[in-house]
Amino acid sequence: MLSINPSDISTTKLHGYLLSAVAPRPIAFASTIDAQGNSNLSPFSFFNVFSANPPIMIFSPARRVRNNTIKHTLENVLEVKEVVINVVNYEIVQQMSLASTEYAKGVNEFDKAGFTMLNSDLVKPYRVAESPIQFECKVTEVVALGNEGGAGNLVICEVVKMHINEDVLAENGSIDQEKLDLVSRAGGSYYSRAKNGFFEIPKPLTTLGIGVDAIPNDVRDSRVLTGNNLGMLANVESLPNQHDVDNFAKDNAQFVGIKSTEKHKFVQEFLEKNDVQSAWKVLLIK
Repeated sequence: MLSINPSDISTTKLHGYLLSAVAPRPIAFASTIDAQGNSNLSPFSFFNVFSANPPIMIFSPARRVRNNTIKHTLENVLEVKEVVINVVNYEIVQQMSLASTEYAKGVNEFDKAGFTMLNSDLVKPYRVAESPIQFECKVTEVVALGNEGGAGNLVICEVVKMHINEDVLAENGSIDQEKLDLVSRAGGSYYSRAKNGFFEIPKPLTTLGIGVDAIPNDVRDSRVLTGNNLGMLANVESLPNQHDVDNFAKDNAQFVGIKSTEKHKFVQEFLEKNDVQSAWKVLLIK
């Protein structure tokens, strides 16, 4: 058996062991706002519910291991002590993953990930309309667990209002876990789905994805492509160049001159195979 003293290995390696061993973990998709009114949206898997009376949830934005800086979410809750915790189900997991990309401060991840901003009733941060359950919370305390890279910061939140999409309720009014179809986080690029167990999503680019807001309107408004599909398309650093698109068209004449609906069905087939580049080439064929 491999026995490890945490102080004998790097924080990066220890972080990997901890996240792979303590899994699956629920995901807090946290919506916050800064003092200037800029929205931020980011997922955290250091998260759980800890009390029902009062209703308390805690999530932890850790200090970055690589440079010991703090995340925008933590900055925001220190400025405006409110947060909306949105749950993540399978229908929005690709968009959620895109929102985890570290865009510059002031960039709205709602726009980048293609989510709808929904006004909250009692707090300033917006809700994610596509999330089936949303918790409006007041931040009662932030507890720093350390000052070095990798140290957590416990954001203790009291739920002041919750919103549940009635589509995920059973006949008796309780939440139906199969209808809810929650997603949880594991180590590396692995996630777990309540219905089907583990599946894999490539980690977001270390560079910036173009974002859903950069996708042409006719694609964003597609009646075929789902939010997950758009999330995959948006998580590319750049689009294929026209030369590559033209060569692809020469070898795949079946995609030339077809209607948008048919084109989007082919795009979806490529995305199901995780072939995002070919999906984009189909979309860009004139």
